Amino acid sequence: MSKSRISPFWRQCFVSATVCFTTIGHGAVVGFPAILLPQLKEPGSYLTLTEEAGSWIASVMAITLLLGSFMAPPIMGRLGRKIAHFVVILHILVGWLVIILAKSIEVMIIGRIIHGMSFGLMLPLRSVLIGEYTSPKNRGAFLTTISVTQAFGILLVHLIGSCVSWQKTILILVSFPLASLLMTFYTPETPSWYADKGRYEQCRQVFRWLRGDEEEAELEAMINARAFKSDKTNIANCRDVVTLMKKKEFYKPIVIMVHSYLMGEFSGGALMSCYSTTVITLMAGPEVDAHFWMVALDVQRNISNIIAVYVVKKVKRRTMMLSTGSLCILSSIAIAGYVYAKNTGMLTYTASWIPILLINVQFFTVAVGMVCLPYVIAGEIFPLEYRSLGGSISIVSIACGYFLVTKTFPSLEGAIGLHGAYTVYAAAMSYNLFVIWALLPETKDRTLQEIEEHFRGKPLRAEDIEVSQSLKNNKENVEKAIS
Repeated sequence: MSKSRISPFWRQCFVSATVCFTTIGHGAVVGFPAILLPQLKEPGSYLTLTEEAGSWIASVMAITLLLGSFMAPPIMGRLGRKIAHFVVILHILVGWLVIILAKSIEVMIIGRIIHGMSFGLMLPLRSVLIGEYTSPKNRGAFLTTISVTQAFGILLVHLIGSCVSWQKTILILVSFPLASLLMTFYTPETPSWYADKGRYEQCRQVFRWLRGDEEEAELEAMINARAFKSDKTNIANCRDVVTLMKKKEFYKPIVIMVHSYLMGEFSGGALMSCYSTTVITLMAGPEVDAHFWMVALDVQRNISNIIAVYVVKKVKRRTMMLSTGSLCILSSIAIAGYVYAKNTGMLTYTASWIPILLINVQFFTVAVGMVCLPYVIAGEIFPLEYRSLGGSISIVSIACGYFLVTKTFPSLEGAIGLHGAYTVYAAAMSYNLFVIWALLPETKDRTLQEIEEHFRGKPLRAEDIEVSQSLKNNKENVEKAIS
């Protein structure tokens, strides 16, 4: 990489911004049903929308999200993180094109299916990209921008869609993936991928371009570990899946991330992205301007996400997860209690500010902890050897949680009421938080190699490092001789 006056920090900002522009596009995809469905139900709409079709538009993404997440590892591993990012962006653009040209609900659902593929591909990729690009001291803040930009995308689609038609909204929103497409041409492949492929010289060049010359210890530790693991893999590549599943550094991060992601889905983020106007109306009454409060809550969520970027640099991961998780559970129980007391006549004072306050408290916990922290942790706890596979397996929980919440909420609310639905969500979050409390280690300010060694239970032995150093030197000598 050529010398430049631009500091490593600003280079990390640029490559992270490339990921963030794509994430804004996905935030818009997630929040799109909240403005699309009400417009399709209007009398002048040229498409006839049933309640069942509406729930499929909101939830079908989760099915192909799962498929996309399992397509990500082979693309990320064999072709590289950069190529995988191009694939993600192209899927977003094609999905918007299909939706805006749709002449039937079925075609519109196909567009949502394509968007689900894109979102699924991006979910494991974005944490990997930022985690591998950035320094440990700033990694938490950079990873938090994932939730900030996704929330901004949701706010943007809700704000624009409240003012103009859904077709014009798409034409505005498509500018973000287009900008990301252009920026991706100027981003390098990650140093971790080069190390994993044994291309150590390119790994060093990109690493120093991104980080400068002050983190050489992490660079050499990463290369030594990869050289050692490459040799071990060649010897033991016939081990079965059961052997792999017994490795602590493989299964523990997956268990943690499955429960962290489920915690985020049941916390209210997915529900309010698709059904915000419905929930606000049920809680505060039809006299409240649901569209205004939808946008206001999105603004509050974005402000809270920005606060989280600062907080995550100061506060330990476990402390943030456990405190915001507990508050989120309490706020869900409070919402359920308020709605139940209101509907049964137990509560005589039912001013609209009470439910609005409760939703704002819940949204604060969602923005500061429940949605942003899983992405921060995902960028830190997976070993490089299993990062793509482990990330994709854990993302199954996002697809399942998102589908369950968005597909079943209308029927769940009809069967047991809004208070019953929030009680179910609070119970699910309580279980997930208990597992996180039991298994999650502290990852703040630790290098990726240190975290990997924590899960393995022991660091690489000195003789292993010597062997890996010899293998690495031999490989580099061969490469130089060939060139």
